[in-house]
Amino acid sequence: MTQDAEPVWPCAPPLADSAGQPWVLYLIECAGERLYAGITTDLAARFQAHVDGRGALFTRAFAPVRIVAASTLPSRSAALKAEYALKQQPRSRKLSFLLACGTPVALLEMTASSD
Repeated sequence: MTQDAEPVWPCAPPLADSAGQPWVLYLIECAGERLYAGITTDLAARFQAHVDGRGALFTRAFAPVRIVAASTLPSRSAALKAEYALKQQPRSRKLSFLLACGTPVALLEMTASSD
């Protein structure tokens, strides 16, 4: 893929892998308007892990604020490839993922509590 080429984001209906769980590529807004991408089969539990400081090093350094996008993928392999591709993109292209097929946070209703 050339640097100018717009990536094609996976936008698929919910599918399940052989374990019966769909894989989800997600994008979290963190402190300082930073973005973090990851994959999981349980988005609510994974987001809570990030909030509790049990997620990635990045989300320990930059507290998660909310989930801004999510897209299901048919397998762990597809999710890992999509995550890698998304993490290689500049912020503007990550935002285009959100606009192309991500689920807005209003539908996910998952935000970090302000305790």
